[in-house]
Amino acid sequence: MAVLFAKYLRYDFDQPENWLNDHLIFSKGHASPLLYSLYLAAGAISEEELLSFRTFGSRLEGHPTPLLPWVDVATGSLGFGLPVGVGVALSGKRLEEAPYRVWVLCGDSEMAEGSIWEALEHAAHYGLDNLVVIVDVNRLGQRGETMNGWQIDHYLERARAFGCRAIAADGHDVAAIDGAFAEAVEGDGRPTVIVAKTIKGKGVPGIENQEGWHGKALADPEAAIAELGGIRRLRVQVAKPQAQTPRRPAPAPAPVDLPQYELAAEVATRRAYGDALAALGSQRPEIVGLDGEVSNSTYADLFAHAHPERYFEMFIAEQQLVAAAVGLQVRGWKPFASTFAAFFTRAYDFIRMAAISHASIKLCGSHAGVSIGEDGPSQMALEDLAMLRAVHGSTVLYPCDANQTAKLVARMADREGIVYLRTTRAALPTLYGADEEFEIGGSRVIHSSERDQVAIVAAGITVHEALGAASLLEAEGIRARVIDLYSVKPIDAATLRQAALATGGRLLTVEDHWPEGGVGEAVATVFTEDAQPPRVVRLAVRGMPGSGTPAELLAAAGIDAAAIANAARRLALEAPAESRHAA
Repeated sequence: MAVLFAKYLRYDFDQPENWLNDHLIFSKGHASPLLYSLYLAAGAISEEELLSFRTFGSRLEGHPTPLLPWVDVATGSLGFGLPVGVGVALSGKRLEEAPYRVWVLCGDSEMAEGSIWEALEHAAHYGLDNLVVIVDVNRLGQRGETMNGWQIDHYLERARAFGCRAIAADGHDVAAIDGAFAEAVEGDGRPTVIVAKTIKGKGVPGIENQEGWHGKALADPEAAIAELGGIRRLRVQVAKPQAQTPRRPAPAPAPVDLPQYELAAEVATRRAYGDALAALGSQRPEIVGLDGEVSNSTYADLFAHAHPERYFEMFIAEQQLVAAAVGLQVRGWKPFASTFAAFFTRAYDFIRMAAISHASIKLCGSHAGVSIGEDGPSQMALEDLAMLRAVHGSTVLYPCDANQTAKLVARMADREGIVYLRTTRAALPTLYGADEEFEIGGSRVIHSSERDQVAIVAAGITVHEALGAASLLEAEGIRARVIDLYSVKPIDAATLRQAALATGGRLLTVEDHWPEGGVGEAVATVFTEDAQPPRVVRLAVRGMPGSGTPAELLAAAGIDAAAIANAARRLALEAPAESRHAA
């Protein structure tokens, strides 16, 4: 890192917003003391701030976060930083044609993470010779020796097998490091992996190459400082990037002409997502599309065909899919990443790390719930609403028709944070006109009367089942209000409270999702602190589904129109909430 700062890094620490700055990502985020010391050497922070390390209120947290303006993303969950670096490098190489480089420091322990190899393979596939990876091979992990120890050839052979240029270096030999960096910046169309053999604790004989020192303070730090040559106040003049105008995403123009669908037309919301994203991309050049080799099912392929220069295939590598989106948004793009909703579970750690990074990415999960039909439970997302609701600052949307989907896709583009859209496989009748607007945080009462006895709260495909149930009940003289809760988070508490008041406190939620963490729990949470909460009955998928037709599976799960009508009928016959509390 000393050689990098003294000779190869191009970064203006006074202007971290300079779009031509190189990017330095510590994928081994636990090496934060090194990173912060580099900032001190570069004059970016003071000695006083350096000594605030890991204290309450300090910007210098135990692992780096973007509280510091020179940090692009939070790291510390090993295997995350390098995949994000691929996204940053992808922008420079394929979208901006900018001269910056991306330098990523990895630890040898994290080389056991599959996401590291996903990243290297994708970097090679896209020819990212602006990406330089330095692997610190010090042999020792948290609890002892790593899988490969100091077998440097193992790292070199694997990096080459994944399509990278691999260079070995003595990590304590300044001349050797200089030579490796000089070779790396020459560029030959491949990413470079520098495998640096180092000795943990080098220079302090009592701990040098010894196990048991991970994350521990020294018993006698003054003696160790003396052994290392004493305190030195080095200052490094880091070279600034050369003046050049990169290709940047232009500001958003006038309102987008979104696709429109006729009332009653049967259109899958996943198709409307693809249509809307392609339309959005035509008028907003900062939109980028990514997918995990299912774009002909998520309909992200419509964006790919319309805007091939801004579409990136991440293949069956969902961690890299999410990480690339995080890297692209570092450079100012608005990435939309899609795959089957079930497979975002594989990338959940990266989604939560994106939130810690204050990243703004858009995720679309298709093929949700038992309603996908014959493919069976391995393809059915039944956890995704709970998963995404739990992410800090997230937005969770679940549209029920094509026009609503198109409007919400447009809203997603300018929404900060992690924004998730859940789409449905089946073609569904269009309920809303193309001129209707849908605010994030809203809902829509789509069936009601002045004598409603129960409110059915649904989202996505169960909205259509709920409408069918309301018709069955109406034939019996039972009035049911139907609420389309298309914004699961943030939730429209006001409309739910009005419904509870109007129906005597009788609410029925129905969802194509496990009962834990989905629509039902989101609704119940609204009333958690009420002295007299309404009665909330929850219908959800409770048994492990199998294969079958969508109609069979909805019925078996107890969330089809007939099951909803039965539950609503029982609830409507109960005494109002006021009477129950009085009793």
